[in-house]
Amino acid sequence: MYQTLTNLPRWAKSGILLAYDLLAIVAAYYAALVLRLNDIWHEAWISRSPSIIAITLMVGSVLFFALRLHTIKLAGFETNAALRTALWAAILSLGGFVVNLWLFSVPRTVPLIFGPILYLLVLGARYLALGILAWLSSGVTGKTPVAIYGAGSGGLQLLAALRSDTSYKPVLLIDNNRKLQGLMISGLKVFAPEALGDAIKRFQIGTIFLAMPSITQERRRQIIEDVKAYGCSVMELPSYLEIIQSGGILKSLRPVSIDTLLGRSGVDLEMPAIRESYTGERIMVSGAGGSIGSELCRKLLEAKPEALVLFEQSEHALYQIELELRTLANEAGTELIAKLGSVTDRKRVQQVLSQDNMSVVFHAAAYKHVPLTERNELACIRNNVLGTQVLAQEAARAGIKRFTLVSTDKAVRPTSVMGASKRLAELVVQDQQARTPGTCFASVRFGNVLGSSGSVIPLFKKQIEDGGPITVTHENVTRYFMTIPEAAQLVLLAGSFAEGADVFLLDMGEPVKIIELARQMIELSGLSVKDGENPDGDIEICITGLREGEKLYEELLIDAETLPTPHPKILRARETRFGKRQFSAIMKKLEAALEDEDALAARKILSDHAGLVEEGHFGPASRSATPA
Repeated sequence: MYQTLTNLPRWAKSGILLAYDLLAIVAAYYAALVLRLNDIWHEAWISRSPSIIAITLMVGSVLFFALRLHTIKLAGFETNAALRTALWAAILSLGGFVVNLWLFSVPRTVPLIFGPILYLLVLGARYLALGILAWLSSGVTGKTPVAIYGAGSGGLQLLAALRSDTSYKPVLLIDNNRKLQGLMISGLKVFAPEALGDAIKRFQIGTIFLAMPSITQERRRQIIEDVKAYGCSVMELPSYLEIIQSGGILKSLRPVSIDTLLGRSGVDLEMPAIRESYTGERIMVSGAGGSIGSELCRKLLEAKPEALVLFEQSEHALYQIELELRTLANEAGTELIAKLGSVTDRKRVQQVLSQDNMSVVFHAAAYKHVPLTERNELACIRNNVLGTQVLAQEAARAGIKRFTLVSTDKAVRPTSVMGASKRLAELVVQDQQARTPGTCFASVRFGNVLGSSGSVIPLFKKQIEDGGPITVTHENVTRYFMTIPEAAQLVLLAGSFAEGADVFLLDMGEPVKIIELARQMIELSGLSVKDGENPDGDIEICITGLREGEKLYEELLIDAETLPTPHPKILRARETRFGKRQFSAIMKKLEAALEDEDALAARKILSDHAGLVEEGHFGPASRSATPA
């Protein structure tokens, strides 16, 4: 019965509601006459009523569609719908009063009594229908009992949506507001969080929906930890903006994600400056097939540039990103150009910049995996440092307006070849700014990016899927984290804010302890940590020791003055630079070391001029300096 009613076509449901409302008009007029005349059947007045009832029925039908009452879903009947219904009844009542003055079909007060009666009949019928549907729904087999944490507006909207869904059966609400606890809201009792354990056993709840999108990150984390203790999975209702963008509450529900547990809310970096700075430009993105480069390309297409050049060394990565972006580029009216090549190939870079008449360059191509680059230091230095120099020099020669380098927090007091190579790349950009002031050069520095290649999150997920253990290099290691969209928007904003030789960075809150992140990922997977306190747990966390070049913690600033930008969460650092002659000499020494395949000499240059710290097991003393 329930499935038959809910599966009726929209026109049939609207027809049923209209038919009932028209019958309610007749019933309300009769009831108003009875109340006014104190006579169940006053034949004289009843015989004079058909004309005004007929007019009211016609006007009521028109208003039914004009006020779009037929578009109100029964499951979503709330304040706005009740107000529209009240307006419908009020217009009919007042209109009937005016028409009756002219026709004098019934006593003058009858239309005024008629309005409230009509409203109560229509409103009561809809809420009665809701109750009947909820009762029928409760008898549907196969629905999973769930609880909703949050009895506010978000929770009630979610409740209405879940009642129309065939998978879930809401059985109770949870809220820490003592004024709501014990009340019945929309047919469900509101429980205190302290009573959740007993309620879960009583109703056999396996899933809890967190419907409090406006609470702080700390409060959300605490609630999730409390709920997880009962062995329930958690789904969360995201921000209202995400609900709108996803097309509805049910579509936007998601398992609690790792980035919600990183100790800070995502930073909103959307600004008009992004669109204004890149609309109509001809833009090149190096490393366009990588995690950051590809997201940059997606964001840039939203600004509708004239052309977007995807410059990528990997044929497969270039094919994939071009295939993905082709439709978006056509919709934006942007010329999409895919170019294979390496940033270390000067002739190829010259050809691309000149042929395609670029005006903006984003340099995201880099080798970035710390252990691999420690074992292949010459390849890393050649790609990250000389590749940046080649691209920056040729961009300046081509008259590029803006050049933005994507850097990393590992460039700050680096202990790895990768970090030191990116620090030297920042210095390359600053040196090029001094030589060619006509092009605006900038670097943007951020921490680990969730979901990027080499990120700890995919590694932990794979280890959990394989049954463990999760490997953590040190129990005290911490990292800053940000999402891929945050990283891409930060790069785009840096390009629009740049004044020359700037280093931009994002206020990323507090760093995250990696061992705690591992614990949270295990628990979010519905498993438990296996340790001394819980020997029967599912996944063990093993400490493996710091890898070559790895630091216990990362920094985002060298000793430098920080300046504000138009965005409160973005900082600008101005750092001391080498003189032009001095830096030229450094680069010539580095080129010679690379030419001679002399890894020790190359590392010495990084140590002397990019701040590379080599001590303990990080340094070359612990291994042979085999050429890459």
